[in-house]
Amino acid sequence: MSSFSTALSSQAFSNTPTPTPKQLLQTLFPFLKVAAAYAQHIQPHIAARPAKEGYTSIFGSALSDADLSIQTMIEVALLGNFPSIRFYGEEHEQSYNTRYFRAITLGPQDDYLITLDPIDGTRYYLDGHDNYQILLGILNRDEFAGAIALTPSQNLFCYGLHGQGLWQGHLNEAFEDARPLQLSPPKPTILLGLRMGYLRPALEAHYTVLDVDSSYAAEVKIPNVNGILTGDLAGVIIRSSQFIDGALLGFLAQEGGCQVSTHTGATLPPLHECDRYSRPGLVMARSPEVHHHLLQALQTTPAPAA
Repeated sequence: MSSFSTALSSQAFSNTPTPTPKQLLQTLFPFLKVAAAYAQHIQPHIAARPAKEGYTSIFGSALSDADLSIQTMIEVALLGNFPSIRFYGEEHEQSYNTRYFRAITLGPQDDYLITLDPIDGTRYYLDGHDNYQILLGILNRDEFAGAIALTPSQNLFCYGLHGQGLWQGHLNEAFEDARPLQLSPPKPTILLGLRMGYLRPALEAHYTVLDVDSSYAAEVKIPNVNGILTGDLAGVIIRSSQFIDGALLGFLAQEGGCQVSTHTGATLPPLHECDRYSRPGLVMARSPEVHHHLLQALQTTPAPAA
């Protein structure tokens, strides 16, 4: 970026009042609703693009036209409404718009970084399942300030603001019509993320255990991490938690009253202390008892050699 354009960007930022997390979500919500309708409409016709390089998992490698199109749409909405905002999207390396954002990294306190996973669960999406999501986060220096998850095929959205709990509504309603989310009693089911299936024997005495590596198939839908908020899951263990998806869902789970920790039971590290846009692996549980069982399984079961 030239020194002239850098100066303009700095000047624009300094003269623009910082929007609150709720104002950011309110402004972006209409665009996210359009993105959700688009994703649902084209799902039956979607064609997968070439897989991302460097991924060995069918989940991590999946890339669809919807990922790229939705990210472009939200980028345009952000640049049009908040031209000095920080933004990091999953497809930033392929985006034409990355160069126009002031930064793609975390900033100082209250200089928010917006993140986007345009299709969380792209593999589910390409296989025709209905539990894919659009995830948008608002990250402060240490912690999420807010986040929203839209589930287009189920006509639902759920958002959280730091310290203010969770709110849920239908996509055909206004943002302001959302109601406090009341968690329903969960099924006794545990979801183990990629490469966590080795814990299955230690948990099967208490729960139905699903592990992504062996339980998922194109013809077999299993809950995603957000199932901890819908009642489909009592607990989740994931190996890593990227800011754009796992860490964001962990934030929503915390705001919903769930127990969330690292694999050792420690509290989550501040975002600015994390590397590569990712927190450590997470344990999420609907109750202290389930959380104890999951930690116990982690502590007593040796991980296989890499």
